[in-house]
Amino acid sequence: MWGSIALLVRATDAHPTVIVFWRVAFAALAIGAYLALKGRLGELPALPGRTKARIAAMGVLLALNWVLFLGALTLTKVAVAVLLGYLGPVFVAVLNPIVSRQPFDRRIALPLVLAMAGTALIVGPQDFSLDDGRHLLGAGLALASSFTYAVLIVFVKRLLRGIPASTYMLGEYLVAAAVLLPAALLLTGPVGAVEWAALATLGIVHTAFTGALFLTGLRLVPADRAAILTYAEPVSAVAFAALLLGERASTTTLLGGAAVVAAGVMVARLAPAATTTVEGPPVPVTASDEPVSGDATGK
Repeated sequence: MWGSIALLVRATDAHPTVIVFWRVAFAALAIGAYLALKGRLGELPALPGRTKARIAAMGVLLALNWVLFLGALTLTKVAVAVLLGYLGPVFVAVLNPIVSRQPFDRRIALPLVLAMAGTALIVGPQDFSLDDGRHLLGAGLALASSFTYAVLIVFVKRLLRGIPASTYMLGEYLVAAAVLLPAALLLTGPVGAVEWAALATLGIVHTAFTGALFLTGLRLVPADRAAILTYAEPVSAVAFAALLLGERASTTTLLGGAAVVAAGVMVARLAPAATTTVEGPPVPVTASDEPVSGDATGK
């Protein structure tokens, strides 16, 4: 689903940073409406102050991550931005054992390399050289975006141990929207029904709904495996472009896609490591530091 984001972005002429603002704003509205219908809107204010501060930090980091990547795309070549931007799973593989205090799972090394190689093939045989300082700055932004992505994945998994995913998402998206609000007020915004519909879809479907899917899955698998599976995004982007935009995929691109899919299959078939613990479902959270028992879905 994330692979179809480019289709929606192309439907609007708004500034990239403004697109990110409306993405998180619509997502916050969707998650807020869901929690209100479930009678759970008070869960976020009831969280301990330290937990709310950590969620706010993740919201700032999320906004920074998306702005960094968009900035990289505008300053350097797409090939450079994509390849460096998709180093995130590599950083996750390095950070996860440190944060989770679990040994590095050597079994993910092969699928990780396979997914990276496949992504390089998908990008295509473009010129990867950095011709001037502008391109070098763009490469730095892309590398920074991949690192902030890794920090998000690793620390969000820890935060989700005692917080329902929807409650976490509401806080994260509200903070990200607040950080990006000045850009939305000053830069070029959406015009017309088509552009607004594209941004609403981007926020509600491709951020709120898919975010809930991803975070729910992240609860159940190690962070490094979840990160490797996100390499499916460029594969699906190529597929959507071929099917809906008439952009033909070369043989090299198809080989790259096959490599990424193979890596995903390898990761999905890995048995749980002996040190890996599977966390339970979300639970309601009170103002205390300890979650109460029960099911966050309200059942």
